[in-house]
Amino acid sequence: MSDIKFSSEEKTLIVAKLQRYFSEELKQQIGRFDAEFLIDFISEEIGGYYYNRGVYDAQTVVAARLEDIGDQLFQLERRTDFKR
Repeated sequence: MSDIKFSSEEKTLIVAKLQRYFSEELKQQIGRFDAEFLIDFISEEIGGYYYNRGVYDAQTVVAARLEDIGDQLFQLERRTDFKR
């Protein structure tokens, strides 16, 4: 798996959200450098957990769709004298 990387536009948005959270919820100011450092830390140390949860969720969706497709294919079968 490659590292979690954000574009500069994404990082700018995330930094702003983190700064706003610190200001509104924690009543503390956090500079851009510190916010970027925190984002990098979270991405490296915690990001994999969120990434894996997304992969698991995607696997569940794909498995359900494959089951639906299998059911639909079974419904397409024509009756024959052949016994399985």
